[in-house]
Amino acid sequence: MPPVKQAEVGECYHCGLPVPSDSRWQLVIDGASRRLCCAGCEAVASAIVAGGLVDYYRHRDSLPESPREAIPESLASLTLFDNPGFQQGFVRPIGDDEREADLILEGVTCAACVWLNERHLARLPGVTAVHANFATRRARIRWREGSGEGQAQLSGILAAVAAIGYRAWPYDPQRSEEVAGRERKTALWRVLVAGLGMMQVMMYAYPAYIAGDGDLSPWAASLMRWASLLLTVPVVGYSAAPFFQRAWRDLRMRRMGMDIPVALGIGSAFLASLWATISGRGEVYFDSVTMFVFFLLGARYLEMLARQRAVRGAEVLGRLVPVFARRVAADGSEERVASNELRAGDAIRVLPGESVVVDGYITQGRSELDESWLTGESRPQRRETGDSVLAGSINRGSPLSVRATGVGDATRLAGILRLVERAAAHRPRVAELADRIAGWFVLILLLMAVLTGALWWQTQPDRALWVFVSVLVVSCPCALSLATPIALTVASEALARAGLLVTRGHAIETLARVDHFVFDKTGTLSEGRVKLQAVHLADGISRDEALQLAAALEAQSGHHIARAVLTAVSVVPLAESVTAVTGQGLRGVVAGVEYAIGRQEFVAGLAGSPCPVSLAEASSDVLLVSSGRWLAAFSFDDALRTEAPMALERLRAFGGLSVFSGDSQAAVGRAAAQCRIEDARAGMTPEGKQQALASLQTAGHVVAMVGDGVNDAPVLAQAHVSIAMGGGTDLARQSADIVLLRDDISCLPEGVRIARRSLAIIRQNLVWAAAYNLLAIPAAMMGWVSPLGAGVGMGASSLLVVLNALRIAR
Repeated sequence: MPPVKQAEVGECYHCGLPVPSDSRWQLVIDGASRRLCCAGCEAVASAIVAGGLVDYYRHRDSLPESPREAIPESLASLTLFDNPGFQQGFVRPIGDDEREADLILEGVTCAACVWLNERHLARLPGVTAVHANFATRRARIRWREGSGEGQAQLSGILAAVAAIGYRAWPYDPQRSEEVAGRERKTALWRVLVAGLGMMQVMMYAYPAYIAGDGDLSPWAASLMRWASLLLTVPVVGYSAAPFFQRAWRDLRMRRMGMDIPVALGIGSAFLASLWATISGRGEVYFDSVTMFVFFLLGARYLEMLARQRAVRGAEVLGRLVPVFARRVAADGSEERVASNELRAGDAIRVLPGESVVVDGYITQGRSELDESWLTGESRPQRRETGDSVLAGSINRGSPLSVRATGVGDATRLAGILRLVERAAAHRPRVAELADRIAGWFVLILLLMAVLTGALWWQTQPDRALWVFVSVLVVSCPCALSLATPIALTVASEALARAGLLVTRGHAIETLARVDHFVFDKTGTLSEGRVKLQAVHLADGISRDEALQLAAALEAQSGHHIARAVLTAVSVVPLAESVTAVTGQGLRGVVAGVEYAIGRQEFVAGLAGSPCPVSLAEASSDVLLVSSGRWLAAFSFDDALRTEAPMALERLRAFGGLSVFSGDSQAAVGRAAAQCRIEDARAGMTPEGKQQALASLQTAGHVVAMVGDGVNDAPVLAQAHVSIAMGGGTDLARQSADIVLLRDDISCLPEGVRIARRSLAIIRQNLVWAAAYNLLAIPAAMMGWVSPLGAGVGMGASSLLVVLNALRIAR
């Protein structure tokens, strides 16, 4: 018996992780008070004790490697998942009574499995939304929490998944990799058993192929058949078992899944061969059955490897931030704490080789950081005191002291992960169309196979069975269902490597068809680091006074201009009753006087008189007024991004170019001239941008909009496909279909090229899948394709689709 493993002093009795010094969680276990590290462990431990399973702690031989593994196998009750403490790590509240969780689905092998889970769970009372992704095997579930009518509990959702033959687990990257590894191991064993069985059965079938009439005695022929039967049983009973299980599940759910024709083909050929062996009459097809199972499983195994490799990039993001961090106290002492305990303002220390846990800035030290997860740049970037750092970056040089500004869900990495998850929940129209076609195709296929078998039975009964099997197998629409999702998954990974994060399912398809690109200027074509260039004053006001009044109002804004004004003053007066009009300006009260800053037409109403010529000519559309008086005009400068002219020149090959900006005509004109853009429109409001973009769409253009700010959110939503700068506002990123990870528009031309190549490959896959079925089905119905050839053809068609999709990543 292995030695009993117990937690050491200072470790959580349940999971073995360090117990925080201020932990208040404890529980009486086995007659003694045990310290626990968190509410989740307390909840699980309480459930174990309440369930009479204390022997779990007495007999375990090791502590769990992760908190999720701290549940003993004997704790089979799913009610544990309803405990609020246990749900803290993976269930998100949505409103007052709604909850949302990401789950891993075990047992999903095709798009039909995804369809089945979505439809089955959507029918549950209380479930409000279900989105499952075939490529990642993840499902996002939203439900109304409770046990009453029209409500659901997580345990009931997990039980519903189990009822249709699958297993669901709370999502975390480690669990996802474990499930993927288990899938690979099981699939490989099934392929090996099928391969060994196939080779041995062929040894016994070969003499019957080469023997002439009378060369093989009845006794020897019978012996060969019985030996082949014994070797085929493990292939059909173990290797092919998933086909039968999924086919039975589909029949119970009253739907036509793609495993039904496969299971019918294998089962009918095996049963006919079994009857021929027992009765001594008729033909046997053991060699065809074993070879078909081997080739089909082999193709699906290779497809699974390709799919897992394609989605691994997104899984790696989830493991970038370590579980623990070194927090530095006010007296300079360090303590090792869980990453989820950090708060904004905390000081942490990052040693060489460690990952940064938070978004923040360096307070002490100089080093090189590997930021390849975000930028794709393999060379570490030099960072020193005052520079910003991002969670997930790896310290490759010297120790650093970092002050946290964003932790947990507030980090940029967490935001990117949310966008990745959102993309996984959206299914493109072309994928939905392929799934619908495949579903109807299976039903038509079954009818055709039965009709063909009946016709052959009337003319050549000895060939009817294998013709029936060939028709079933040769045209199973696996390739049709794989054609789109695998290509989109590979394309998403390729775009991410190029610096474009796809956040909605339709983005790749639409980007490939774009023929007109519209850009914002500030923060998109320009660097967004606006600098105050000059202050033009009216009579009776000093420069310092004008800047302080402007800063008082702009302190309420997050605009680039606001930051430029605020950096120019040391004292900011308090402004009251500040209101902002997006794309126009701000109004507020300072020391009892009402002021306004912004566009000339916006502030003119408060000034009550025409703008002086001296201020109007000097302004870049930012003027300051008080009630009845013009005070000052401000000029700003914003340098063009160095890569912008070359990037736009490359984009010109894909379509037209426009600039829609709220800046002055002079500033927009300079940027447009440098980039050789003829359609440059200045002084535009958000509504004006939206209307101008709509007019392009009305003219028949497929339009992509690239922007970065709050002002761009409405026009981003209007565009066919919207692209946000990675360093832009949260609202712009949330409104966008694609996010530029590197804050660098030079990756856009490559992104368009990848999207167009992806759409071309999707079309190739669909054409190939359709052409294969159109050619193979008539050939099988005519009796020109054997069951073995059908199995090889079906497996090869699926594998060809996968390999073709992988060309996108080259």
